[in-house]
Amino acid sequence: MSEPATNPAASSFPAPVISLPMGPEILRTSSGVLICLEIVFGGLVWILVASSDVPVPLLQGWVMFVSVSAFFLSSFYLGLLVSATADRIVTDWNLVDVMYHFVAFLFYVAAFVLEAASTAANGGMNILPNSTDVIFCITNPVGNIFTIMDTRQYNINVAATIFALVVTLCYFCSMLMGFKRYRM
Repeated sequence: MSEPATNPAASSFPAPVISLPMGPEILRTSSGVLICLEIVFGGLVWILVASSDVPVPLLQGWVMFVSVSAFFLSSFYLGLLVSATADRIVTDWNLVDVMYHFVAFLFYVAAFVLEAASTAANGGMNILPNSTDVIFCITNPVGNIFTIMDTRQYNINVAATIFALVVTLCYFCSMLMGFKRYRM
């Protein structure tokens, strides 16, 4: 008796390389929790910047691009891991994880800095009391960028800056954990 011939197409592809658990078990790992935090806080950055008056469109446009793109890409990546579809795609997922979180970290660092700059450029608009007319007093213009935001808009931009920092730290931690998995 002869042995059955093996299919060369089935034996020529290596197995996918991933050291994260597949399926809902990913949500029980620190990497899964960090990806969920990236999605939640990144969505908050998106909502807060979208709800502000956007005093500097060039700066906050990049923040919106980064937050929306990272939100959808992280959601897609988590969906691949939770649905265990990543196990069927032949690639080195540990390398993909490190590279994705590295690029997202760099983009979010830039977004955080730009959001902080547009928030810090607030001229400190004050309404002078005891006046029949509305008189604005600009207290401290600094640098080349100057914005005028009321207190509500300023608070929204401060919250967006804080959440952008939190998301940046989440992507940094995910990148470090992914790098440790990749080195193993």
